[in-house]
Amino acid sequence: MVRLREIEKAVSNLPANDLAEFRAWFQKFDASLWDKQFEDDARKGKLDRLAQKAVQDFKNGKCKEL
Repeated sequence: MVRLREIEKAVSNLPANDLAEFRAWFQKFDASLWDKQFEDDARKGKLDRLAQKAVQDFKNGKCKEL
């Protein structure tokens, strides 16, 4: 928890241009983690039920093609 507080303090003290650069880096970093989690969940079959429901809803006319 101490490290987190140190990071929060360091980030809050960044000059605007460094904060913008950090924000851009963190967004890419966070998106990469999310992508990995999504891929892991898909590989493990955790999304299969949702996909099946989406296909069934489409077949039943509950949604439309974009």
